[in-house]
Amino acid sequence: MVTDEVWKLPAIVNRYLSYRAAIPLAQEQIGIMMSILKTRQQPIEKFLDLGCGDGILGATILGEYPLAQGVFVDFSEPMLEQAREGLKEYSNQLALENLDYGDSAWVNRIQPHGPFDAIVSGYSIHHQPDTRKRQVYQEIYSLLKPNGWFINIEHVASAAQLNIDLFENHYVTARYFIEKNNGGTRTIEQIAEDYTDRPDAAANILSPTEVQCDWLREIGYEEVDCYFRIYELAVFGGRRPNN
Repeated sequence: MVTDEVWKLPAIVNRYLSYRAAIPLAQEQIGIMMSILKTRQQPIEKFLDLGCGDGILGATILGEYPLAQGVFVDFSEPMLEQAREGLKEYSNQLALENLDYGDSAWVNRIQPHGPFDAIVSGYSIHHQPDTRKRQVYQEIYSLLKPNGWFINIEHVASAAQLNIDLFENHYVTARYFIEKNNGGTRTIEQIAEDYTDRPDAAANILSPTEVQCDWLREIGYEEVDCYFRIYELAVFGGRRPNN
């Protein structure tokens, strides 16, 4: 099985969603995303959640802009089913597309829905090789309205092994307490081994935040920066110029 194909398996999807609370400062990262979007000082009318998973980022945008039209893209049908169920109250204003944006043809399917005031992505683009990452950022740029924002909440490469170790320790410890509170009996050592041997690990292709921000600047994005960083997690992005 191709490494990223594991995300099409319901068991992997359910496991990821059950442990999402272990991600350090996850809500704060989403809060930073919303703070950036609010700087537009006008309502978001159209947005795209790329690699949407269960749609948590798009759901947050809809919570602030309930009249917005959203497009949710993921190549995992189990993930899209989670999004479909969780967002059913907005069903008349949403499009859910089962697409693999690893193939540049995805843009042709999405263009009729755009252009977009905002494109967001969470823990998804890092599954692409670096060459493809940069191409995706260019494709995203082509789908944005002038003054539209791209915000990526992402798993990134760290220069320091200590930073990697701190992140893994935080995540494993948080998972241990989640399981314990739910009546689980596994030891923290067993959970650490499970994390190390997880089937989706090989699908991670991490790149430094600084390198990815340089790609965005070269493409033409403005206001490019890393707006938040904790361990191997970052919120970065940029805005298409207003011209």
